[in-house]
Amino acid sequence: MSVPLRLRELRIHRLRIPLRLRFEHAAAARDTADPIIVSIAAAAPHAHVLGYGETVARPYVTGETPESVVDDISHVFAPLLADFRVSSFFEVLEILEKLPLQVGGRVITAARCAVELALLDLGGRIYHRRPVEAVGWLGLPGFGPPGCLRSARYSGMVVGRTRSRLQRALRLQRLAGLRDFKLKVATEGWQDRLRWAYEVLRGPLARGRATLRVDANAGWSLADAVTALPLLEKHGVCAVEQPLSETQDADLPYLATQSGCDLVVDESLITPDDAERLIAAGDGVGVFNLRLAKNGGLLPALRMARLALSAGRDVQLGCLVGETSILSAAGVAFLEACPKVRFVEGAYGRWLLRQDITRRPVRFGCGGRVSRRKGVGLGVEVDPARVEALAAERPRVLGL
Repeated sequence: MSVPLRLRELRIHRLRIPLRLRFEHAAAARDTADPIIVSIAAAAPHAHVLGYGETVARPYVTGETPESVVDDISHVFAPLLADFRVSSFFEVLEILEKLPLQVGGRVITAARCAVELALLDLGGRIYHRRPVEAVGWLGLPGFGPPGCLRSARYSGMVVGRTRSRLQRALRLQRLAGLRDFKLKVATEGWQDRLRWAYEVLRGPLARGRATLRVDANAGWSLADAVTALPLLEKHGVCAVEQPLSETQDADLPYLATQSGCDLVVDESLITPDDAERLIAAGDGVGVFNLRLAKNGGLLPALRMARLALSAGRDVQLGCLVGETSILSAAGVAFLEACPKVRFVEGAYGRWLLRQDITRRPVRFGCGGRVSRRKGVGLGVEVDPARVEALAAERPRVLGL
């Protein structure tokens, strides 16, 4: 009879990792990544096994900050794990199902994501399971391996403050086989950047060999969005992400009638309740952008993907700037489980981060493709020395 898995310790690491590019959009600007890594250690006789999870906190997305995430992991989630005792991977999943997405009416999805992924990784390593095996237990018809992993292609980024730099970066990405591209709008000079991008992509767009979408990060009013739509369509844009604030979701059905561009929701879509509300509102939203750190982890994101696809909506797997290979590996698990994803973001690895924390970074290759992770758990090997070297402060250590 196997020895039950118990937990010994939880550590919260706040990191600071320089980016190779500066990112600016309507809600923020950054040149440094600030992921939060959670490591959970098993008790004897499994004391040599660690599980790692990750999250990224964005106040303008979920209302959470890095400080609030650390506090919520310490004071909400850690106490829930004090009596952790399981004898199978599926008992781990039962505990994950009970982890809250909200507390006191406040969203804590970013904090939940880090804890969930660490437990999925730990449980997978102990019981020799992979996260995608949770699909059968979740009861999601049509979901499961190989999902859309064989056809999924990660997106490129339209970046550069000058015409020459932006176009050079786009051409390099095209040479690498990327075909889907995303441009931030609702920022100063976005019209010029749209025109510069179109000069490079005009032919591939016309031949159906590339796509261009934009993200306003809730930076437009309804009037701004209606004014911008003709220019976007003229330049081949197929989808507009979060054009309005989440407080203006009621205007999305009208906005959808003003353009041939699909509308993508992001900041408006945090919990399963949001998904159900947006579906019930009608046909204004065509694409649901799911981001693991935003939506509470892999399991809630898969449930929301099922809601979206069942309602005839498309799914986008998004990311938050500065994710390390831990979240990228969890994204690969999502693709292996989800049968259809229209756009995919993330897995930039050292293309974007100056340093990563795993010994073999998870990043897409030629054509934007990525392979299934080998091994058990999340399938990544975290280097504790790199975590320590990139720490913004001393880790918070909690005994379990």
